[in-house]
Amino acid sequence: MSASTARYLDHFDLDVTLRDAAIDEQNRPTRRMIANAAIGMHIEDAFYSVRELREAVSWIHEGEPGGKRKLASILSNPVGDDFQRCIYYCLAGRGVVEMIDDLMWLEELLEARGRIAGDIHRRRIKARPLVSPYVADEPDGPMVSAADDFRQGRSWWADPELGV
Repeated sequence: MSASTARYLDHFDLDVTLRDAAIDEQNRPTRRMIANAAIGMHIEDAFYSVRELREAVSWIHEGEPGGKRKLASILSNPVGDDFQRCIYYCLAGRGVVEMIDDLMWLEELLEARGRIAGDIHRRRIKARPLVSPYVADEPDGPMVSAADDFRQGRSWWADPELGV
């Protein structure tokens, strides 16, 4: 790598794709919201949190046993920050197919972000420090019940994108 190339990559912004997605008017509002919510999140934490959330929502949609238990566990987790709840509630009520689609979209962005982070680390290029959007390491406010027998509302069965 030449000195001039290194100069442009020094302090690389790992959130640049999320920042672009957050202001791209071609993205639906839910995607812009969740892209904004992921800015500053730790590379692995963000990816695995979104992946876990997408899996739980997909399991419920597919009728997999344990899906509701998994989602209730995620939303009622007293450990960690509020990131997963933030992502879930940005998408809740919008239709399950759109929710899964948006989660898959964010998961792909975060996976690519992680690959880039690994690549620049191996090349010894400095990344701009990520600044966590959270001021505390614990959840703030009331927790969701961990009961897995929650009632699924209309958004789990009727999806405006599908004309249902």
